[in-house]
Amino acid sequence: MSKIAILVVSFGTTYVETRRTTIEAIETAIQQAFPEATVFRAFTSKIVVRRIQENEHQHVDSPVEALKHIQEQGFDELWVQSLHLTAGIEYEQAMAAVNQVRQSFRRVVIGPPLLHTQQDFLTVVTYLKQWYPVTQADEGVLWMGHGTAHQAFASYACLDHMLWGSHHYLGAVESYPEFPLESQRLQRDGIHHVILQPFMLVAGNHAHQDMASEQPGSWQSRLEATGIKVTPVLRGLGSYQQIQQLFVQHLRQAAKGGDKNE
Repeated sequence: MSKIAILVVSFGTTYVETRRTTIEAIETAIQQAFPEATVFRAFTSKIVVRRIQENEHQHVDSPVEALKHIQEQGFDELWVQSLHLTAGIEYEQAMAAVNQVRQSFRRVVIGPPLLHTQQDFLTVVTYLKQWYPVTQADEGVLWMGHGTAHQAFASYACLDHMLWGSHHYLGAVESYPEFPLESQRLQRDGIHHVILQPFMLVAGNHAHQDMASEQPGSWQSRLEATGIKVTPVLRGLGSYQQIQQLFVQHLRQAAKGGDKNE
């Protein structure tokens, strides 16, 4: 009988409560879906790992460290589920670590990020609309994505386009679609009240500082400066059961195939 290790890889967060309701909740959902396996955690952000060590006196493995521990414990199947939203820089770094040890396992299974297929995009767009149905002509919902310099930045623009006409908008902190574009669209569409929420796995530093804070450069402050009333929602995507189950489905579908090194 195979001895299966599931490595759940995410960027990570220093915010304890959102870590519990998002990353930990997804890890629990994966463990419940695959009770025969042992679940391991890894964070790809070195800064997050260092700050957790300094502030909480807890060590979280990097992908390389977690994979070493899995090897040492004699697992013959390696399943990896990425909790990244896109196949960007952090995802590629995690996959590079997996490729270094691939030959050590009889079978390797890779569960893709949240936005992998066209159906993933369609499903996520449906969820966004369901969570916040817009009923008034002057109301809207603005989602703050992280963005990336990687070509995966196009995922955010794609989602923004797919939300067109729904009074849901999606911008990115560090790439396109930029905040000024989304702000202009809100004003052009006559939006006077907007719900502002992170389109990120967790509600971490970007959500608390760049999105919803009294700092002049935050999205909330900049929107309020244009006369738009803002209701911030500090909730990460990973806290929604639908998103948790999407990750479970990705891993389950990947497990039907997987690389065999026999």
